[in-house]
Amino acid sequence: MSASVTNPESSEPMMDINTTPLIDVMLVLLIMFIITIPVQSHAVKLDLPQATDAPPPPVEPQKNKIVITAEGQILWNGAPVDLGRLRQYLDITANMNPTPELHLQPDRSARYEIVDEVLAVTKRANITTMGFVGNEYYSQEF
Repeated sequence: MSASVTNPESSEPMMDINTTPLIDVMLVLLIMFIITIPVQSHAVKLDLPQATDAPPPPVEPQKNKIVITAEGQILWNGAPVDLGRLRQYLDITANMNPTPELHLQPDRSARYEIVDEVLAVTKRANITTMGFVGNEYYSQEF
């Protein structure tokens, strides 16, 4: 870091600092910092099934289906129900052994508010085997 003593345009000394070495040192430190940082990787931990010679579990034939129509009507296996009755049906099926799967199929133009209410009821009923049916209809939407 040197300072120029004289300025050709004026008789006063020029007090500018040469910043090139400072910038060089900062760039070297930045490169060293980038090299020493460990590579960040986003990992999702999954419990994958282990391969066994045991036969696969039998397929459960009983499945319950909740359909939400475009008009906001909730259907349990084809019969119209309200949220209270839906909760009763879910409580009954949660106590069955084996627990039947629950399939949720909202209509493409159904209001999200109603779908959210149905999901909240299924969560409060502690339903663990649930799936969304009909997602292939929405593949052309996006």
